[in-house]
This record gives sequence, structure tokens and C-alpha cells, in this order.
Amino acid sequence: MTTAQHRLLEVGPQRLVRWVEGFAERHGSVAVMVTAESVELRADDGALAVLDVPWPPWHPPPGGGASFVAGVLARHAAAPRTLGLLLVRRGGWALGTCRDGTLLVHKTGSRYVQGQTAAGGTSQHRYARRRANQADALVGAVADAAATRLTAGDLVGLAPGGDRALIEAVLADPRLSALAALPRGPMLDVPDPRSDVLTAAAERVRAVRVHLTQP
Repeated sequence: MTTAQHRLLEVGPQRLVRWVEGFAERHGSVAVMVTAESVELRADDGALAVLDVPWPPWHPPPGGGASFVAGVLARHAAAPRTLGLLLVRRGGWALGTCRDGTLLVHKTGSRYVQGQTAAGGTSQHRYARRRANQADALVGAVADAAATRLTAGDLVGLAPGGDRALIEAVLADPRLSALAALPRGPMLDVPDPRSDVLTAAAERVRAVRVHLTQP
């Protein structure tokens, strides 16, 4: 018995229609089911592609084939919107705003947070306190930068990335309550944030995430 293969893809709006057409070419006739949050493509051979709608709501078409629906979704994904970017990992951070895949403002920084240690006893507690202090310093530095550079009223959504716990700690800062209340995109999987990572993220937030299952 073969095991189904599962993959998560990010497909830019300019490539989405061709990707969907290629899916049908590879897997046969495709049945389309559309909701406010996703487009489901189910092929004759059992392959399934679920396309997440980025930055809903959108107005799905009442009907049409896979290519037509993909075109409507691509136009929605490519629509101009100003978004905030907030990327935080233990090795650094980056934040900014973007529109149409291009950074508008940005700031990066680095603060080291020590990893786990196998030491025990007194040393374990000392290392744990050091990690906690380093993490607090990192969160504080990012919150300070976000408070001065990310204005919630200018944004339609926030794209987080990196370490979920650190992101939540930053957004818990009372100065960022309006930013924390914005619609959020899916958590981006990123390496230690640097300027090039932030630049790539500005384009990635326009992509359609595809959950692909192939027999």
C-alpha cells in the first residue's frame, strides 16, 4: 500500500493559474469546491490541493472551472494592500511594512538568546535565568521598534514569522494592542531574520498557500 505525500507550497499570484492548470494536467479531471476561506481541487486520481485564501474576505465566484476560479483567487491575492511584517527568532528580528511585494519601511536587529543546555543543578537554574533575561531583552527591543514603526491604522493585516512564543510576547506589549488586533496571516517559517529574509517575506505574504496531497 502506498502512502500519500503531503506538501505545503507557496504559489505567487502571477503563477497560480498555471500551477492549477498543471495540477489538472498531471492528475486528470478536477472537481472544484469554493468557500470563503479556501478553494479545494480534487482530481480523478485522488490528488487533492487545498488553496488557502490569503487575507480574506474575498468574494468567490458562483461557479466556473478550476482555471477560472484560480484567476479570481490570483487577482484577490495580488490586490494592493499594506501589511505589517513582524519576524522574530532567538537569533534576531526584522519588521516593516510592505505593499505589492515591496518593502516600504523596515528595521532589523540582533540580540542573542542562549539555547537549551544539558547542565543540571545550580548551573541549570543560572542558565535558565540568563535565557529568560535575554528573551525579555529581545522582546523589549522588538516591541520598542514596532511601537515606532508599525502603525496599525495604516495596515490591513499583520504577517508574523519565526518563533510563535516570542511573537506573542512582543504583541502583548500594551503599546501594540491595535497591532495585535489586526487580521493575521499564517506564521511564516523563516531563518534568523535579516534584511534579505524580510525582503523575501514581503513577497511571500502575497502568495497562496497550497496544501497538496498526492497518492
